[in-house]
Amino acid sequence: MNEIQRKGTGDSSQTWPNMAHFWMPFTANKQFKTNPRLLVSAQGMYYTDIDGNKVLDATAGLWCCNAGHGRAEISEAVSKQINQMDFAPSFQMGHPLAFELAHKLSEISPDGLDHVFFTNSGSESVDTALKMALCYHRANGQASRTRFIGRELGYHGVGFGGISVGGISNNRKTFSQQLLQGVDHLPHTLDIANNAFSHGLPPHGLDKAEVLEQLITLHGAENIAAVIVEPMSGSAGVILPPEGYLKRLREITQKHGILLIFDEVITGFGRVGAAFASERWQVTPDMITTAKAINNGAIPMGAVFVSDGIHNTCMNGPDELIEFFHGYTYSGHPVAAASALATLSIYENEQLFERARELESYFEQAVHSLKGLPNVIDIRNTGLVAGIQFTPSDKGVGKRGYAIFDHCFRNGALVRATADIIALSPPLIVEKSQIDDMVNQLTDAINAVD
Repeated sequence: MNEIQRKGTGDSSQTWPNMAHFWMPFTANKQFKTNPRLLVSAQGMYYTDIDGNKVLDATAGLWCCNAGHGRAEISEAVSKQINQMDFAPSFQMGHPLAFELAHKLSEISPDGLDHVFFTNSGSESVDTALKMALCYHRANGQASRTRFIGRELGYHGVGFGGISVGGISNNRKTFSQQLLQGVDHLPHTLDIANNAFSHGLPPHGLDKAEVLEQLITLHGAENIAAVIVEPMSGSAGVILPPEGYLKRLREITQKHGILLIFDEVITGFGRVGAAFASERWQVTPDMITTAKAINNGAIPMGAVFVSDGIHNTCMNGPDELIEFFHGYTYSGHPVAAASALATLSIYENEQLFERARELESYFEQAVHSLKGLPNVIDIRNTGLVAGIQFTPSDKGVGKRGYAIFDHCFRNGALVRATADIIALSPPLIVEKSQIDDMVNQLTDAINAVD
């Protein structure tokens, strides 16, 4: 499909673009370009597609737009900043907004995580955190600590570091000979047999944290730099930590002098009903990786929150030497920083993190109403995020999930499909009536798809 001459059939006057040249990420390109789904504008809780149809956003874009779409405060901040100064170097130079933003972020970060290193994505945040762990142990006189432990079904972006500690096979297998050496994985915590249709954190599975002790015995604590997990595995289909699981990981890592990194690229900034999942579940790691909702998805940006201990240890060298040989051209980009400051103001002024917690019960009841529909084998939820899992179709794994996703979109709702799991993660501005609408759309799609 090199040329698409079709025009929108609704109110839109948009013409369809030539699609031959864009190699799309994480997309079956041939399938997509045969029957495209194109979005052209967004406002509040809704996208508008190229045919002029309104599409209810049940995914916050891609876990990004927690304050909803088309926020004037953000676009005005971006416009003002790009007119004042479009770019400033961050190597041996600085600009005020990056420092102001780091300070604002430190005010909502868990106690003791008061230092911020800026990146441009979750992938970059993860690779940065892994490097920081190595830098810290070397500065602390424990250079033998080089191994990392991730978790099955974990998603930590697409850098070689991230896919090495990640545990999603399709992301790893093509690149298996080039992954980092010295990486092991904890078992995932998805246990449908014991935890199906749990409300909130599942009751069973704390014992899976004890595998970390076995891995430490195998490799030696003196050789392990860090453990990295998502508090909630979002990309794998909303896999929640069992009750007490994260606290047990924290206890084990502290006992053995191993750093604990929480990947909160998805859970950060209100998704689970608090600024961070570490706050919601009262477990403070040594580092937190973020991106996405840090500035409502407006400009690519990420950040790593770092403990005082790590930061101060790495700063012990001579004043004139660079402490950490790492960084990005766009670290703390002024326009991205402006959008983040505006976003944080929205979160605070509209109390969106608290709002997510207040809506949690209603959202939970709504999504669990899908229990009993055809092929639904599990529903899991926390905050304003839920996963609905289906039995695979006879046509193949992922076919049913994709069909439900596509049916929802064609009928006015954007959900996310991961294999045969549908994830819901609406902007935190969602109204109860819109929660009802997305659940009704899912009901229709589940009943319509074989």
